[in-house]
Amino acid sequence: MRSLYRYLTLAIAFFAIQGCKDDFLDRPPLDQLTDANFYRTEPELLAATAPLYNIVWFDYNDKAALAFGDARGGIMQSNDRQAFYQFSVPATDVNTLLPAYKSFYKIIGQSNITIDNVNRYATNVPDAAKRRAIAEARFMRGLAYYYLVMNWGAVPIIYDNTTQMADRNIRRNTPESVWQFIIRDLKYAAENLGPAPVQQGRLTKWSAEGMLARMYLTRSGLGRSLGNRNQSDLDSAKLLAGSVIKNSPHELLPTYVDLFVSANNNSSNNNKESLFALQWMPIREPWGINNSFQAYMAFNPSVTGTGDGWGAAQGASANMVKYFQDNPRDSIRRKATFMFDQDVYPELNRKAGGTKFTATNISNIKKYIIGTPEDNGGKGGFMTAFINTYMLRLAEVYLIYAEAILGNAASTSDSEALKYYNAVRKRAGMPEKTTITFMDIFQEKRVETAMEGTAWYDIVRWSYFDMPGALKYIAEQDKGTYTVTYVPNSNPRSYNFTYTSEFYPATAETMMLPLPEAEKVNAPSLLLDPVPFDFSKLKD
Repeated sequence: MRSLYRYLTLAIAFFAIQGCKDDFLDRPPLDQLTDANFYRTEPELLAATAPLYNIVWFDYNDKAALAFGDARGGIMQSNDRQAFYQFSVPATDVNTLLPAYKSFYKIIGQSNITIDNVNRYATNVPDAAKRRAIAEARFMRGLAYYYLVMNWGAVPIIYDNTTQMADRNIRRNTPESVWQFIIRDLKYAAENLGPAPVQQGRLTKWSAEGMLARMYLTRSGLGRSLGNRNQSDLDSAKLLAGSVIKNSPHELLPTYVDLFVSANNNSSNNNKESLFALQWMPIREPWGINNSFQAYMAFNPSVTGTGDGWGAAQGASANMVKYFQDNPRDSIRRKATFMFDQDVYPELNRKAGGTKFTATNISNIKKYIIGTPEDNGGKGGFMTAFINTYMLRLAEVYLIYAEAILGNAASTSDSEALKYYNAVRKRAGMPEKTTITFMDIFQEKRVETAMEGTAWYDIVRWSYFDMPGALKYIAEQDKGTYTVTYVPNSNPRSYNFTYTSEFYPATAETMMLPLPEAEKVNAPSLLLDPVPFDFSKLKD
């Protein structure tokens, strides 16, 4: 089986991705991947869709994913992301806010191009292959709209680059319309992707069903109230998550740590727990096919061995440190996510005997920090750590399933909900529970996926049906400074903690990010009230 990486290389080298300029309202070149002679074979379709797995996501992954998902979510603190967890991001921010907004429309624009070109030119390709390529693009487009609606609320639905990206009078569409569009795209993907990937790392039916379960669970609270989430959406989330859990070949990895150590994954840098991951390449030309996470987050260049490693000021929030202080048994996930004083990591810089972390004024980041190229079979380099970025893991689907079963009840002792909720805890070395609540599941997901860019979106999901509860939770998150020092010779291992607390409440308005100022200048119509989307415009 030829790997996705081969097709990424082919597509990027041949087409030199240019599509979807910086401003999403700028019309992309319509000859992008449009050569009618190119879409004649299945391998050419694979090459056409391959860039959707990395380069179009780079601007989001590079900095915004952590600023949006983990800083705003109260998971991490950072000198250059303070505005995000203080809920004071200005509309004029051009370092993170604007590039992220553009990134999502780049994904959407490239997906639209791919869909259009496959429909127009793949006339001699088997129908199943044609539908699979469109399904990949619609999955990516739907996921990009998920991030847009969760961060900005009402946004324009762009489905036709030719007519819409030149429209300076474009209007935002209501969140309800955006959610309908998202689910419509992902349903198509679930119906037209096969159960097995055509290449390692490619999307499958299970990827789409798992993501669709997330979307239904989220939408179930839209416009609702506490205890009154939409039962039909909850039932759909349960059905889809259950299908992935019981029918797919995916399994939890036995060891949590192995999820984030590249050397332990297979040759395509994917594993049996991953339902969808961004597929980064171990090179950085052209710029954007590389994973820059380790470069920004590793606490010292000695960790990477490639001259980067600028993350000394990035680390756990005081809120997360307090969680681990109160839950010392959750040490497996803690050590795999954040470094505490005197932690030893034998997998980092193996040649030198491993890396010992010495206390600083912050608990630095370990998750996705994989060490030198030599630690990873010679793969990787400067700003190019060879590890993929999870967008959906089976562990999350387990927790979606448990929450969908819980539904609008205050608590549940349902055996199915407990089975999969406790499976996540058992791997982490945590005790099983016999009854669970919304907050039990919420907290479990928060710790399980810390530093994976998801925490904020669970808070927004909560706010959909309980804004006062979500705002209270944010207001009580400590985002101040702290120190953590190991108590010498302690057994079991223990630490001394000190805190200088700071709290930054949000409001219903600051839950959403401001529209970038540059976009409002380019299209003042974005300031008008959002309108419902006319779904009769769509062809299918």
